[in-house]
Amino acid sequence: MSATSVLARKWRPRNFAQLAGQEHVVRALTNALTQSRLHHAYLFTGTRGVGKTTIARIFAKSLNCETGITATPCGICSACTEIDSGRFIDLIELDAASNTQVDNMRELLDGALYAPTSGRFKVYIIDEVHMLSKSAFNAMLKTLEEPPAHVKFILATTDPQKIPVTVLSRCLQFNLKQLPPALIHSHLQYVLGEENIPFEMGALNLVARAAQGSMRDALSLMDQAIAYSSGKVDESLVRTMLGAIDQGFLFDLLQTLRAGDGAGLLRIADHMMERSVAFEAALQDLATLLHRIALAQTIPNAIAEDEPERARLLELAQQFSPEEIQLNYQIVIHGRKEIDLAPDEYAGFTMTLLRMLAFAPQVAGRTAETRTPMAQATPSPAYAISRTEKVATASSASEVLRPLPPQNGALDWNVLLSQLNLQGMARELAKHSVLGNYSDGRMVLHLAPQHKQLQGNKMAVDKLQSALTEYFAKPVKLSIELGDTNNVATPAAVEQEVKRTRQQQAEDAIKNDAFVREAQAVFGAQIVENSIKPIQQ
Repeated sequence: MSATSVLARKWRPRNFAQLAGQEHVVRALTNALTQSRLHHAYLFTGTRGVGKTTIARIFAKSLNCETGITATPCGICSACTEIDSGRFIDLIELDAASNTQVDNMRELLDGALYAPTSGRFKVYIIDEVHMLSKSAFNAMLKTLEEPPAHVKFILATTDPQKIPVTVLSRCLQFNLKQLPPALIHSHLQYVLGEENIPFEMGALNLVARAAQGSMRDALSLMDQAIAYSSGKVDESLVRTMLGAIDQGFLFDLLQTLRAGDGAGLLRIADHMMERSVAFEAALQDLATLLHRIALAQTIPNAIAEDEPERARLLELAQQFSPEEIQLNYQIVIHGRKEIDLAPDEYAGFTMTLLRMLAFAPQVAGRTAETRTPMAQATPSPAYAISRTEKVATASSASEVLRPLPPQNGALDWNVLLSQLNLQGMARELAKHSVLGNYSDGRMVLHLAPQHKQLQGNKMAVDKLQSALTEYFAKPVKLSIELGDTNNVATPAAVEQEVKRTRQQQAEDAIKNDAFVREAQAVFGAQIVENSIKPIQQ
């Protein structure tokens, strides 16, 4: 496929109306342009392929369109066409990943002092801005503090936590979300229809999930699928191309888990191994399936009517309790993280399945007599584990066994936070807070007094509130109150304790290693202080 016909380029949005998703960002920028309430610096954050640079270029057209500052640039004037083709002299784009040094930044900013050559504004788009050196950030900061009226900065990054707070505070920040598979599926269906390319709906489902929230990746994968399928996007061929897991295996695993059939779980795992299934990918897909089941339990309408697996999803949603799904999700997530530490992928995968079986709660209609001999030999521990109970090992067992069910009318804030898509100041606010109360759509968080400056960060509070509203699928009114958190560990404190424990165990493992001891005894070797790091941070 030639470069001119690559789908990701051909179907790149040219205006805000063509953007798929990111409505919250589009609405804010549209209002700012319409009301001429323009800031001098904007920061777009989000994972790859969600539209950061695309929105930046559309915004540059909106600022420089010859029809005037507008949220609907004409697309035909010289400014619009030159920006689309990358030839607009007053649009300066910099890839910070390859231009990290202060000299590059100073050279770039020297031109900011001069008026635009042909446009209304000089627009600087700096991609992956977090890659700049400290001195380069300092050079940028001087211009951000007193920017010329004719200059606009648009910064983009996948890692906003590496940007100095002094820079963050001078930017309007917008967090672009990963696009849901359903939205990607819909857009792919539209694009293929416009391109007159036949396809199977199941193939679009596979590509939409494999894209992991990135529309650009989805279109690039679709280019590959078209070539691989010789013009028709066929589900079986796309599954082979992606190395995708046959979802039937995963549904069978959960049905077998529900029956308490440990031998059956191993038989399925053996069959998967015979088919050369990648077990790490299988755990990733299993986590995705559990997430979809949780959605089906909470919001049945979130599962589309034409979803091929809708019937099986709804069936499993009725067979498992929400608490079981949340617990199994945590076990699978941590099983995937730990699979590299297992003797081999098969052992790591099957151990995860056996862990799910071992901690399956006894429920009505499924007694010990209905389970296989192997399952009977493994007593099930109590399901509920206290938040204050500590696990002294370096593994993540305590985190795995903390499900998010309302339990006794309460939520586990530590676990809830791990499931929210938060970054920057909003995440810092959440990490240093504990849950005070949640009822009738109102949530109260108690913030440690030493972090009271976060209470006044309205943007962080709003982002946290939006994330909670999105998670619970209903409006959440959030209040932040300063209060004593000494009696309950904040997520930040839990995180530090886990790191400290892992570090201590890593040091103990090295010091007690037979080879290290022999080297010390025979050669007088010494362990270099601060050189020991745990494998998993």
